[in-house]
Amino acid sequence: VAFDLQEHHVHASRNLVAKILIEDGWKPEECEAAAERWVTSGDYLLTQHEERFADVVVGNPPYIRMDDMRAELVAAYRRACPTMTGRTDIYVGFFEVGLRSLRDGGRLGFICADRWMRNQYGTKLRSLLTERYSLETTVIAHDVDAFEEPVSAYPAITIIANKPQCSTSIVTTTSNFSGADSRMLGDWLERPDAATTTLQSAHFEAARLPSWEGGAASWPMGSPARLALLAKINEQFGPLESRATGTRIGIGVASGADQVFVVHDLPDIEEDRLLPMAMSRDTHTGEFVWSGHHLVNPWTSDGKLVALNEYPRFARYLEQHRSVVTKRNVATRQPANWYRTIDKVEHDLVARAKLLFPDMKRTSHPVLDRGGYYPHHNLYFVVSEQWDLEVLGGLLLSKVAEFFIDCYAVKMRGGTLRFQAQYLRRIRVPNPEQLTAKQNRALATAFRKRDVEEATRVALRVYGIEEIPD
Repeated sequence: VAFDLQEHHVHASRNLVAKILIEDGWKPEECEAAAERWVTSGDYLLTQHEERFADVVVGNPPYIRMDDMRAELVAAYRRACPTMTGRTDIYVGFFEVGLRSLRDGGRLGFICADRWMRNQYGTKLRSLLTERYSLETTVIAHDVDAFEEPVSAYPAITIIANKPQCSTSIVTTTSNFSGADSRMLGDWLERPDAATTTLQSAHFEAARLPSWEGGAASWPMGSPARLALLAKINEQFGPLESRATGTRIGIGVASGADQVFVVHDLPDIEEDRLLPMAMSRDTHTGEFVWSGHHLVNPWTSDGKLVALNEYPRFARYLEQHRSVVTKRNVATRQPANWYRTIDKVEHDLVARAKLLFPDMKRTSHPVLDRGGYYPHHNLYFVVSEQWDLEVLGGLLLSKVAEFFIDCYAVKMRGGTLRFQAQYLRRIRVPNPEQLTAKQNRALATAFRKRDVEEATRVALRVYGIEEIPD
């Protein structure tokens, strides 16, 4: 059974099927009938398929974000495929429908972008796979020219079986991965009971892990040695965000119209409607240097919208920009509150000391705001009741903290990491009381000096590890 939306692809596929069958000794009329029956023009996701009928499902699903599709088609896909949530990509539906088609012991093999393993929109697919299927093999091939035309697809070959989870093989490749490497790897993967649990060449590294926990949260990726270290640390230490230490992770305020709500040259509005704002650019040097930006703040300290009749200059400013402000989704959903920002302002956060993380950075880059500013939505923050933030900043500056982000986060082209809340929450840290006074001083000093090497040296001792493998 084969599907394609485009008629010329269907025609070419049927011709190829008929040619192969003729070469195999079939009669021409039988070949044409079989090819027409097997290769179908239609939408794979919206076609009713027999449940659990397939031994093997293979494909290279299309990559199309829901934002780029017609609303009625998006709705139809979401009805057909419950895993397609949020700002999902259509390939998530292909995984779901393909998995539903597998008989007991059947296997699905896709070459596809691996973003679903870590992105928010892959949550339900990860959960489905963990609950009902077995991740057998993942070959990460981001730098390999996997397709006829060069594309920035972040591809991986993923093989999933309809059976309980057992061992899984993780493979990472370099840009020089070749046909010879592929044959060597294929021979090794075909021998799941082989004595050797690792295989390595100049162009790839592979290991067979005894199990795979998976889960709905983002999945880690990396070399087999890094995944083993990650499992060890996860077992020994608790998460950064913790009620026990009063440590919390969050994101700054999103307005939906920064050209109106985020200002540098102060408009003629009441002074208490202007809130000093921390911007990503304020953190570039490693020290917080305020650039003079303010949030035009529509919120009172108790979390309510201000009454416009009590702030005539503020109201006049908003009216001047009403056409922009009212076009936002948040305004169309709540017409009476058309001048609100997307997020409320948490006024207690302003005075608190906080570690700020720019969203996108090649290395871990915590910066201390000692208080007085509210973060922009391109900044994530960490506040704590028990941690000395300079000590914690030293830990988070280290390559150990960066190791967590590197394992869990979606990587942008060029190796840029995303320091989003969902990934910062995966960082594991010791209890503050476990650190010695000497370690506290060394980490705080390294943080103030932006000495990553010293911060890493101390952090390795704190975590009880010798090195972070490549």
